[in-house]
Amino acid sequence: MKKLVISTGGGDAPGLNAVIYAVVMSAELRGWEVYGSRCGYRGLIDADELVRLTPQSVIDITTQGGTILGSTNKGNPFAMPVKNLAGETEIRDMSDRIMKNFTRMGFMCHIAVGGDGSLDIARRFQEEKGMPVIGVPKTIDNDLYATQLTFGFDTAVSTATEALDKLHSTAKSHDRVMVVEVMGREAGWIALNSGISGCADVILIPEIPFDLAKVCEKIADNDMHGKHYAIVVVAEGAKAKDSDVICQQGSCEVGRQEVLLGGIGDWVAQQIRERTDKDVRSLVLGHLQRGGSPTTFDRLLALRFGAAAVRMAEAGMFGHMVALVNGGMQKVTLEEATRIRKLVDKDDDKLQTAREIGICMG
Repeated sequence: MKKLVISTGGGDAPGLNAVIYAVVMSAELRGWEVYGSRCGYRGLIDADELVRLTPQSVIDITTQGGTILGSTNKGNPFAMPVKNLAGETEIRDMSDRIMKNFTRMGFMCHIAVGGDGSLDIARRFQEEKGMPVIGVPKTIDNDLYATQLTFGFDTAVSTATEALDKLHSTAKSHDRVMVVEVMGREAGWIALNSGISGCADVILIPEIPFDLAKVCEKIADNDMHGKHYAIVVVAEGAKAKDSDVICQQGSCEVGRQEVLLGGIGDWVAQQIRERTDKDVRSLVLGHLQRGGSPTTFDRLLALRFGAAAVRMAEAGMFGHMVALVNGGMQKVTLEEATRIRKLVDKDDDKLQTAREIGICMG
């Protein structure tokens, strides 16, 4: 009997469980077995962390957020922190151990669900270790270049837009400027889409370094036209002209493997407060954008990705990722999928739309 193993790595996203469901049900149709690796590659390091997935065990998970397998963004098996007998943490390459367990279990394919980091690790296993891998794109940031959309993005945008809708009423009641920080790393897709849909006054994204004077001019212009409040949406990776990105305390230190963005919302709020006479408050949506049940769009996209991944496994199309291209399921190489990030293009019509309806882009 053929056996698949599926893992969900990186940050969680609405729709992960729908992918798992589709993989299990599609494999069952072919008479195959599916195993899940808990917390990324942990199940392939320790067989006790492998779980058998059956139609009965996944029957009601499609509507659930998160992932029943768990996830991690600190589990690179080529450089994994492991405690030695002395209790000290050292970095070890666990890839050979993973390949040994993969072969011993008789898996024909590893379906790796993740963003650019997780898929790059999958690519290395394919190219350096010979593991048959098929990737499924997952990130709320929508920054994978080779696919039109990733599941989780639509839900994150919907969550952010709903928050902006609610903030309009409290901002208007108190004549306040509300600065809302959203996720997205170096890509401004969540900020741009939610900001336009949520009728923000200002949208600040990483792709366009902003001028605070322009932001304050927009707020003053609101006042002149009888609108005494404003909504400012800022992506976590946005930065002012001639400035660096702002990150969480200590995470920007030289030598750290992971830089944790965050704090730009508070900084922008403080700058507006000092330059105007407005009452300014800031809000960080944070992990709210990752949680909750996936939207209909994300649910359907995730199910399509999962089923397509099994079809690709059946056809032996290893070393590829499932991608949404021109509305259909297509295969792209893992190298192409992880080569560059998809950022907001300066000619994107959404930017033109934002400007034409009066939104300041800084």
